[in-house]
Amino acid sequence: MVQVIADPRYPVGPFKRPATLTPAERTAAIDIIAQAPDALRAAVEGLKEAQLDTQYREGGWTVRQVLHHVPDSHMNAYVRFKLALTEDVPTIKPYDEAKWAELEDSKSNLVNESLTLLEALHARWVFLLRRMQPADFARKLNHPEWETPLSLDSLLALYAWHSRHHVAHITTLRARNGW
Repeated sequence: MVQVIADPRYPVGPFKRPATLTPAERTAAIDIIAQAPDALRAAVEGLKEAQLDTQYREGGWTVRQVLHHVPDSHMNAYVRFKLALTEDVPTIKPYDEAKWAELEDSKSNLVNESLTLLEALHARWVFLLRRMQPADFARKLNHPEWETPLSLDSLLALYAWHSRHHVAHITTLRARNGW
C-alpha cells in the first residue's frame, strides 16, 4: 500500500526546530546522518537516466538534482559545525540552493561521484559529531534567515531531518511510479 503524503514537499513532515536534544535524541540524529549515504545510494539504485531526470513532485527538482543537492547542503552543514565549534556565535553565509541546483554539476551524470562525496563527507562529519561533548552541542551560530541563533543541537536535528527528507522524496516517487 502506498502511503498518501498530504504535502509532497515534506514526505517526512516539515522540520520542527528543537532548542536542545536529549543525549538519546542526539545519538539517534547522528545515527541518521551516519546512515544517510547508504540510504541515498539505495534510494537511487538501479534508476535509469530518464528516472533520474524525473521531478519528485510537480514543480520540484529532479531526482538527479536532489541527489547532487544533498552533498552540497551537507558540505555547508559540516563547515557550519566547524565554524560554530571554533568561533563565538559566527554568522554563516547562506547560499541559494535553487540556483545551485541549476548549475551544470547539479544536472550532471556524476551520480556516483556525488554519492562517494557524501560518503566521505559523512565519515568525517560523523567522526566529529561522535566526539563532541554535550556543551559543544549548545554552541550557537547565526543564520541570517532565522530570527534567533541556532544551537548545534538544532542544526544536528535539521540535518538528520534533511537526510530523511530528501531520501523520502526519491523513495516516495519510486513507490508512486512502481520503480
